[in-house]
Amino acid sequence: MPYVAVVGGSSCSERQAALAREVGRLLAERAALILCGGLEGVMEHVSRGASDAGGTVIGLLPGADRRSGNPYLTWAVATGMGEMRNALLARAADSLIAIGGGYGTLSEVALALRLGRTVAALDTWRFAPPGETAGRAGSAAEGWGGRGRLVPCETALEAVEVAVRAARERWGA
Repeated sequence: MPYVAVVGGSSCSERQAALAREVGRLLAERAALILCGGLEGVMEHVSRGASDAGGTVIGLLPGADRRSGNPYLTWAVATGMGEMRNALLARAADSLIAIGGGYGTLSEVALALRLGRTVAALDTWRFAPPGETAGRAGSAAEGWGGRGRLVPCETALEAVEVAVRAARERWGA
């Protein structure tokens, strides 16, 4: 079973909300275990999309109260670690999908790349290692302190296919 983290901001645009719901639904249809930060915004929308499709979502909450998680989580884990829980998300996942977001999302993307994970980037940060150009042509982050790949995506389906394929490849499935 692929473990895919979906990361993004606690506030998001309507477009990002719709993308997150579709990503959640598509991941659930592919029997992926979805990890997220468990709060509102992108995290709540991906949880809702997955929940509506019968999927499983684990929220790694920054605070110490598991009741603070969004209502669509299957399981809420209160880490009490604040932003340090971003490292747990990156470490626990086989791959990530980043949608929108701020500096917290950027930190999750960077940690995932450092850990050798593939990150499907959907309406989020676009960047590249020094000396390279961001965008579709600059999708590889290999050799940038890790073995990960940053793959800019245009649709929810493309992001899910990239993330699920990378997660399965990670375990030789």
